[in-house]
Amino acid sequence: MNATPQEEREYLEEIKEKLTLAIRRIDDAVRRYSNELREKKQYIHEHQSGMDEADMVSAEQSINRMAYTGEGAVARKRRLLKLGQSPYFGRIDFATPGKAANPVYIGVYSFLDETQRQNLIYDWRAPISSLFYDFELGEASYPTPSGTVKGTIELKRQYKIRDGRLEYLLDSDVNIHDDVLQQELAKSSDDKMKNIVATIQRDQNAVIRNETAPVMIIQGVAGSGKTSIALHRIAFLLYRYRDTLAAKDVLIISPNKVFADYISNVLPELGEEHIPELGMDEVAADLLDNRYTFQTFFEQVSALLERHDAAFIERIRFKSSFEFLSQLNQYLLHVENNYFSVADLRVGRTVVPGAFIQQKFKAYHRVPLLKRFGQVANDVRAYVRDKADRKLTGGEKAAIGEGIPRMFRYGNVLEFYRDFYRWLGRPELLKLDQHRLHLEYADVFPLIYLRLRLEGLTAYDHVKHLLVDEMQDYTPVQYAVLSRLFPCRKTILGDVSQTVNPYSASSAEAIERVFPQADVVKLYRSYRSTLEITAFAQRISPNPHIIPLERHGQEPAVLRYPSPEAELEAVRALVTAFPGSGSQSLGVICKTLRQAERAYEVLQGPGVALLTEESTTFKDGVIITTAHLAKGLEFDAVIVPFASTRTYKTEVDRSMLYVACTRAMHQLTLTYSGELTTFLGD
Repeated sequence: MNATPQEEREYLEEIKEKLTLAIRRIDDAVRRYSNELREKKQYIHEHQSGMDEADMVSAEQSINRMAYTGEGAVARKRRLLKLGQSPYFGRIDFATPGKAANPVYIGVYSFLDETQRQNLIYDWRAPISSLFYDFELGEASYPTPSGTVKGTIELKRQYKIRDGRLEYLLDSDVNIHDDVLQQELAKSSDDKMKNIVATIQRDQNAVIRNETAPVMIIQGVAGSGKTSIALHRIAFLLYRYRDTLAAKDVLIISPNKVFADYISNVLPELGEEHIPELGMDEVAADLLDNRYTFQTFFEQVSALLERHDAAFIERIRFKSSFEFLSQLNQYLLHVENNYFSVADLRVGRTVVPGAFIQQKFKAYHRVPLLKRFGQVANDVRAYVRDKADRKLTGGEKAAIGEGIPRMFRYGNVLEFYRDFYRWLGRPELLKLDQHRLHLEYADVFPLIYLRLRLEGLTAYDHVKHLLVDEMQDYTPVQYAVLSRLFPCRKTILGDVSQTVNPYSASSAEAIERVFPQADVVKLYRSYRSTLEITAFAQRISPNPHIIPLERHGQEPAVLRYPSPEAELEAVRALVTAFPGSGSQSLGVICKTLRQAERAYEVLQGPGVALLTEESTTFKDGVIITTAHLAKGLEFDAVIVPFASTRTYKTEVDRSMLYVACTRAMHQLTLTYSGELTTFLGD
C-alpha cells in the first residue's frame, strides 16, 4: 500500500480532502452553536421576568456549555488547518505476530476519520509513534498502558510536506535519517524556536518520554537542543496526563523575557496552550513581599564585568557553595536549640512551667520556627484553662499570645540573617544598605531560604511541573529554595560551560546533591553550529565530550584593525552587507551593555535592534546585545566585536566569549584592535 512516490502523492491528496471535509463539518457545527447561543440569549432576554432562580442557573449552565463546546471546535479547526499544511512527517509499517503490516502515519497532531472511526494520522506523542524514533527496520516494540506490543518494522519513511505539497520522501533504515537532519539544520534561523518532532533523535526521545523521574536534570552542550527537548517533554507530559495536568499547572523559570518570547511558539505549535513563565528575580520579589530592593542577577554579572572587586567575588563565591548551604542548615539547628529562652509564665494565679512550653515548642518540629508560637500559645491557654478551671479573659489570652514570642531571641528574618554571619564569625560577608534595605544578589535567596525555614511559604502549591532553564546560573541555596517551594516534578536543564558567572556556577553533579532522586542525562551531540565554528569555540573552553554533527561551513574569521574606530567602521560594513546574504538573523554580541550601546550608536538603522534587559521580544534581522542576554538564542551569523585582551581577560570574560561564539549556526566573525585575547591562542 502506497509503495511508490506517485501513490504517496495520491494518498496525500486523499488525506487533504478528508481534512477539508472535517474542517467543513466543524464550520457547520460552529455556525449551529452560535445560532443556538444567540437564540438562547434572546429567549432569556425576553422571558427573564417569568424565570425563577433554578431556570436562570440552568440557562446559564447551558450557555456556558455551548460556548465551551464552540471554543473546543475552534481549537480543533486550528489544528486541522495546520495539518493541511503538513499532515505528517513519518510513516512506519508495523506488523504484529500473525497480522499483516499496517502503515502508521505520524504527524504533529492526530487525525481521526470520523466516518470510518479510524486513526489516519497518529500524534507524535502516541505510544505507537515511539517506534519511529527508537527503532530501525526489523524487530521493535513499544509500551502501552496495558503492556508492551512487539512486532516488526517493515518500512520506515520520512516526508517533507510544505504548504500541502510533498517536497521529498526518504526510505530510511537508519534512526531518523541524517539527510533530513542535515537539511533542517542547514536552513536559516527564525525569530522563534521551532518544534523538532520530525528530527527527534533516540537519546532525545528517551528524555522526552521519561515518565518516572521525579526530577530530570539535562546537562547538554551548546547547541544540543536541550531547551527544545525540555519543551517537547512538557508537551509529551501534557498529552500523556491530560486528565490531571494542564498548561496552567506548569511553570517555566526562564533567564529573561526575550528568551521567554523566543521559545513561546514551541508549545502552541505542538497543540498545547502557552505556559506561564517567571524569571528568578520575579520569584524573589514575590517571596520577599517587595519589602527589600535588590541587585538583579543581570546587575551582578554586569558589576563583575565592569570591574574586578576581590571582596565582591569572595562574597559571591562563598554564598554559591555547598558549604554555605550546610552552614545555614547548621545555624538553623543552633537557633532551634538555643534561641528559645524559656521561662515560667504566670497567668493570673496559674504558673505555666517553662518545661511544658519547651516540650510543646519541640513537639511542633515540623512547623516553621516562627509559626510555632501560635500553636504553643493555644496549648498554654488550654493548660491554664484546665488548671484554673475557668474561661480566660481577653487580656489573659493576649498576654499568652505576646509572652511566648518574646522568649525567642529575634522576631524577624533579617535579624536572623544578620546574626548568621556573626555566628559564623564573618560579619564582613554581609553588605546591606541599611537605609534602603538594598540586598546584593548573592544575599537574596539565602534570605528567602531562611524565610522559608522560619516562616514557611506556600506561594506555588498549584504548580505540578517546574521547568528550570539555564540551570548552571543558579546556586545550591537557590535550588534548596526551589526544592521547598515546588514539591512537584521538575525538569532542570543547562550547560556548565555556558555560565555567565563562573563564581556561582552549578554543574549537574552539584544540582544532584540537592535532588538525590534525580535522573541525570548528558547530551554531547551538538546540532547548532558547523564543525568549523564548534572547533573554534573549543579553543576558548575545551570540552572533550562534545560530538559535533558533520556539517561544514566557512572557517570563522578573526579580523584585526588599526583602531577601535576602524574596527566599528568595518563592523558597520558587515552589517550593511548582511541583508544581501540570504540569511535571516545576525547577532552582534558584545561583552557588556556599555559596549553594545556604543556599537548600536554606530550601527543603528532599519532592521537593526538593540536587545537590553528590558526587551521583551526577539525579532529577525540584526540584533545587537550582550552574551548574557544572547544565551539560549541562535543566529545564522554572529559578529563578536572588541575581541581584544583589553576586553576578554578574566574567567567571567572567557565564559562570555564562549557563549557569544556558540550562538552562531553558519558563520562567525570576530574583530579586534590592539592585541587579540589570549583565550584564542594562536
